[in-house]
Amino acid sequence: MMWMCVAVFLLWLRSGGCTEKANTSELIEYTAADFYEKLHSGKMMFIYFEHQVSPTISLFLLELEKSADALQDYGVLVGKVNCDKQLVQAYCTQERERHTAFLFRGGKEFLGFDLDTVFDVNSIVSEVLFAILREEVKYVHTDTDLLAMEKAARGKKDIVLGYVRSLGTQEHRSMMETAYVYGSKYQFILITGGPVLKHLGVDESSPSSQVWFLHCRVHSKLPLSSERCPLTRMRKPLSTLSLHSFLQLMEAPVVSEVYDDPSSVQPPQFPYQQTPQVFLFSRPATKQQDLDTATALAWRLRGLALLLLVHRQSPAVKTPDEYNAAYRLPEKSSEVKYLTLNDHDEVLELFTNQEKEDEDEEDDEGWLEDEEWLEDEEVDSHFAKLDDEIAASVYENRGNLPDMDSITQLTSDNFHTAVSQSSLMVALFYLKWDAVSMAFLSSFIEVAERLEGSEVQMSAVDCGEWTDLCAAQSSLPIPFQPITAFPCVLLLRPKEPAQLYRGMLGSEALHRFILLSLQASPVLLSTKEEVTSFLQEVPRPELAGYHPDRVMGLFKTQLHTGVSLFTEAAKSLRGEMMTGLLTNGLAEKWAAEHSMELPAVLVFPSWRAHTPPATLPVSTSSEELLTHIHSALLHPLPELTVENLPSFLSLGKALLLLFVGEEEDEIGRKQNQALVEEMRGVVEVGGGRMEQYLACWIHLGRTPAGMSVLGSYLGTMPPLPALVLTHLPSGDEIYQFPPNTPIVASSVLQWLQRIQEGGVSAAGMLGEDSWPPAVEFLDFLKIMDIQEPDSAQQQTPEEEEEEEEEDSKEEDVDDSSSHSDTFHNNPHSEL
Repeated sequence: MMWMCVAVFLLWLRSGGCTEKANTSELIEYTAADFYEKLHSGKMMFIYFEHQVSPTISLFLLELEKSADALQDYGVLVGKVNCDKQLVQAYCTQERERHTAFLFRGGKEFLGFDLDTVFDVNSIVSEVLFAILREEVKYVHTDTDLLAMEKAARGKKDIVLGYVRSLGTQEHRSMMETAYVYGSKYQFILITGGPVLKHLGVDESSPSSQVWFLHCRVHSKLPLSSERCPLTRMRKPLSTLSLHSFLQLMEAPVVSEVYDDPSSVQPPQFPYQQTPQVFLFSRPATKQQDLDTATALAWRLRGLALLLLVHRQSPAVKTPDEYNAAYRLPEKSSEVKYLTLNDHDEVLELFTNQEKEDEDEEDDEGWLEDEEWLEDEEVDSHFAKLDDEIAASVYENRGNLPDMDSITQLTSDNFHTAVSQSSLMVALFYLKWDAVSMAFLSSFIEVAERLEGSEVQMSAVDCGEWTDLCAAQSSLPIPFQPITAFPCVLLLRPKEPAQLYRGMLGSEALHRFILLSLQASPVLLSTKEEVTSFLQEVPRPELAGYHPDRVMGLFKTQLHTGVSLFTEAAKSLRGEMMTGLLTNGLAEKWAAEHSMELPAVLVFPSWRAHTPPATLPVSTSSEELLTHIHSALLHPLPELTVENLPSFLSLGKALLLLFVGEEEDEIGRKQNQALVEEMRGVVEVGGGRMEQYLACWIHLGRTPAGMSVLGSYLGTMPPLPALVLTHLPSGDEIYQFPPNTPIVASSVLQWLQRIQEGGVSAAGMLGEDSWPPAVEFLDFLKIMDIQEPDSAQQQTPEEEEEEEEEDSKEEDVDDSSSHSDTFHNNPHSEL
């Protein structure tokens, strides 16, 4: 019982039970010497290597500080190293470390976490514990996977199965904290969706997290035993304390036999004090039959009530024979109510109805005091059920709008003046009721603050207010087409067409794009020194550590027809890469030194340093040239990241995707390197056959989100490395290269051939790409149809005549028509 007491105390403490304890933790700042000392001691550490602190990083550091107390109870030290003060060579010198926090275990780097996945105290604690317990906490996707887990646990361990909508949430944290304490006693399984939910009777659109207890340890002793372990659903909202109480209840005896009158039986003691008691009465002549009936009913009441079988043969039992059942509720611990039941199902109905009444009472409490507040709460309850975490977060913080002093508010009145007076205007078109717009607005403001004092003017347009501007309906010419997707970022220059930003909706990607856009495109190169600077140096100090792709055009004269095509293509690439133009004698000299003929377009991919550039053929149009440039920039075996995945998916090719794990030592690093080289061999040996595929790989240490992707693809985490074929243009099937089979180029090519011939079964299916409105009041098209039903209907001449006659009878014709004109001409009307 000692370990149980420790578990109770630890779980109670983690859930905030010790309310009198102030949060006095301070984020520990380690020196380089301290870091190495702790590292070599073998302690687990969660460390962030701090560089320049932006507003986003400041918020992360606050959350990191909050997590220090929580994680120390699990033996994890939390802190930071200031790279400006103390240089840790392996972690203070690369760009990616600025956006990554690291978990160290056993004196080695165990896992890296992108800051986008550890953004608050809940996500930090849950993700760190999930990483520590990733061998203990299993992930299933299909009912077949769950059945296999049940068979493996039968007679050994009970299973705790948790469904959470998203990783990194409070519910995910509760599951991981409980798994840390009870992991040796129960088998914990985590699901975030998939076909297994159908077996559990859950609609995947359900917003609530849920937990089930699978009784596998005593499976053979259960009544009506089948191949499946009986399961009990936890009916309370998922939290650390409620989960702990639920597990305690699952340890209670199925049926307790007593020989006292129910009024003399003690109310439930800790930890069952909040659980109702149900009494059934047994007679000596039917003792075994009564016990079997009580056991069957007890399993149906599991998690709802404790069942006690009262033996009437004892003289202490004074209950009249007319009663065959009784119950006691926890809030009325001394009162026992007696019943005469015709069917034991009535007991089950009694407690399921009681449970619903309790929930209704909690929901209704205090709501009738203020009708307006009632409506607000109704809206809040809808947002509490949103499956979109961004939308829910934005709505919860709807009263805390960001400070927009650093950006210019554009309107129909000042738009043209503002653009004409700025050498570069970066404009964000957004909607206040669009969750992604409001989430991105904070990043946009952060970029504006970083660019303050530069030649860049950051601005924003509220398209819910200035609909005519966003619809490009101004009386003056607008340099862009109507805005149809939000948020939208355009780069505007006087007397030039607008340039659309297509990158990631994050501050770093946008900041880098804007800085590159300040470079001329193409840069006119007139000296040998300028060519060397263009090819080797960073274009701006703020881009130190970033190596953009470069494209250089070489032509004999400025009047060559290819120059205009190249210039047009370069303008389209502005902000994405660096482009340079070399002409006349210097171009001829440079071409002669490098043994090439003019005209030529050279492409220098950032991933191919110290090797000759790719030389492109002469194109007949700028569109054709852009296609050749993008093809030349494509890595033959790219590493997928969250940032570059959209651009690769846009190619429309099937992904031949290799998943490799985090290297624990030099041997692991070499093994991963060998696997990548083998995949490169697949591309080279396959030749033309590989044109339909994009061979790529993902490092789960650098891109931990890949673990969730792989789990969703196959329904469970397979052994690594794993090779899958997915996103086929012809269908949604997902194929897995046979696990535990060496990944060799020849074997992979044969496997791809068998897939084409239909000789390989799919291992999974991609989810449906359906995005209906999360709740009814977000179905804006439906709302608009309701508000203006006449606008969508064609009226017959007869109907129009009848309407005119009715209008002529109205007394306030002028007022009505005036109101109509005002509505239709008002540029500020709602979308």
